[in-house]
Amino acid sequence: MTSTRPVHTWLTDMDGVLVHEEVPIPGAQEFIEALKASGLRFLVLTNNSIFTPRDLRARLLGSGIDVPEEAIWTSALATAQFLADQRPHGTAYVVGEAGLTTALHDIGYVMTDRDPDYVVLGETRTYSFEAITRAIRLIEGGARFIATNPDPSGPSIQGTLPATGSVAALISTATGRQPYFVGKPNALMMRSALNRLEAHSETTVMVGDRMDTDIISGLEAGLRTVLVTTGSTRPDQVETFPYRPTRVVDSVADLVEVVQQRS
Repeated sequence: MTSTRPVHTWLTDMDGVLVHEEVPIPGAQEFIEALKASGLRFLVLTNNSIFTPRDLRARLLGSGIDVPEEAIWTSALATAQFLADQRPHGTAYVVGEAGLTTALHDIGYVMTDRDPDYVVLGETRTYSFEAITRAIRLIEGGARFIATNPDPSGPSIQGTLPATGSVAALISTATGRQPYFVGKPNALMMRSALNRLEAHSETTVMVGDRMDTDIISGLEAGLRTVLVTTGSTRPDQVETFPYRPTRVVDSVADLVEVVQQRS
């Protein structure tokens, strides 16, 4: 890092930084172990709202990366925290998977399709025409439209999959109502993570692989940012953006020594 300010907290994206699908990125295991040994606070962030932190821990562990369940922060959890702050103990019609419904249940929300306060859209691999139609009609009836993240697509072994942003666009086209996206690149995702850790932006670093989500949200939240080139943004694309990360490295393997030196 170029700053002389101490680093007390690390936030890191998951896909493209620690893993590609189920395959660990070289240096990811060592990076997480260095963070754990340092005693510094850290969270692994993901826009994926399908899985609970317990599920994600198991998936990462299967890739040889041991991240504590409490050190995983998802867009579903950030969305739940946002709704708890906005309208405590409200109601929602949810299009999504266990990661989202569990997070909303845990904050005391009731899932219903009868005059809900919110329609909440998350990631799922089983979008149904019936569920989307119901969401559209509830929004037309006055429900507020929230989505966990704006990602239009996601990767799979077979190729590109439609993601939350694409389905949100479909619903918006039908209703004329735009959702409020909670996950990255909304800096709210970063601030919710900082609040969870009781951390300060000036002493926190965000590590990510995408300039248009990880880096911009970290920048807008006042964090120092590190772009790794193992994911979506290629090195030659960095200069095409009107903002820059604090540092660009090949992978998280380059950050192991940094963590060790600053612990």
